[in-house]
Amino acid sequence: MDALSMGGYGAYVWTCYALGAGVLVVCEWRARLRHRRVYREIEVRIKALGDNQ
Repeated sequence: MDALSMGGYGAYVWTCYALGAGVLVVCEWRARLRHRRVYREIEVRIKALGDNQ
């Protein structure tokens, strides 16, 4: 249990780890959403070019 408490700073350290992990998860999630949206936009543009020819 002493290893988790880290000399009294455990709450701060583990909170920082949790917040850091949360930021990474949110960044990954937003990047995937943006990728999906851009991919769909590209598909629509390609289809529109094909319809014009």
